[in-house]
Amino acid sequence: MTARLWRAYSVVASSVLAVALFLAFAVPAAADVAVPQLTGRVVDQTGTLSSGDIATLSQKLRDFEARKGSQVAVLIVPTTQPETIEQFSIRVAEAWKIGRKKIDDGAILVVAKNDRHLRIEVGYGLEGVLTDVTSRRIIDEIITPKFRTGDFAGGISDGVDRMIRVIDGEPLPSPSRSVNFAHNLDDLAPLFIVTLFASIGVGGFFRAMLGRLVGSMATGGIIAALTWLILGSFALAMALGVVGFIIGFIADLFSAMGPGTGRSRGGSWSSGSSGGWSSGSSSSDSGGFSGGGGSFGGGGASGSW
Repeated sequence: MTARLWRAYSVVASSVLAVALFLAFAVPAAADVAVPQLTGRVVDQTGTLSSGDIATLSQKLRDFEARKGSQVAVLIVPTTQPETIEQFSIRVAEAWKIGRKKIDDGAILVVAKNDRHLRIEVGYGLEGVLTDVTSRRIIDEIITPKFRTGDFAGGISDGVDRMIRVIDGEPLPSPSRSVNFAHNLDDLAPLFIVTLFASIGVGGFFRAMLGRLVGSMATGGIIAALTWLILGSFALAMALGVVGFIIGFIADLFSAMGPGTGRSRGGSWSSGSSGGWSSGSSSSDSGGFSGGGGSFGGGGASGSW
């Protein structure tokens, strides 16, 4: 009797083990949610925010970065499952690298809408001011009360406002104007337009006085000096100075090859410059955005509603 029971037990145990092994290999484990691509300062994969909400919030964060240097981003996803929001947020932070390199002054507000969880992920450089306690208070006192009423846009906007005010209290290195301009080609367009007209218009005076080569060099030097004084970027100053020299030199070269008197040459350049640039002056608001190389160590706080 005992041997018979033992054999029955062995058969049942073997069957259970075989089923367990089959399920382990045949049923794949749930995959982690992929980190979304950083397409802007606000990434909403749920359609929660309207286009107007995203534009307003993005402009606010863009202005803050230009003034303070710190980067703040917002991410809304349906879920982070099977990971916790803490695990998912640190993966996002490591991939996006929000904040300036070696200053690490970035912060990310992550909302998992279907999970009803959110987190403020804080870079190393802001952990002294945007502390875990402060981040938790922003979540509990400002963001989640509005989330509970369904006002997601208001909760995110007010939460970002408070994050900005807190970060403003931290002494950080001034933002590099050259870096800010490099982030958005739309910001460079007005500079090239001014350089174009200065090279052709004002530069014409120097070329008439000093000759084409020396006058063009003088024009480029003046443009470079003014750019350096106003914007504080040596690299951008040199680039615009070279562009100014080339435009001025080529402008006189083409005008010298064309027929007619000096007055007709001036007329041709006037009509050409106004026509060409007026048609290309409109620009889209789709300038690129990327993290500055900031590092994160898991600082911040999480909450739910």
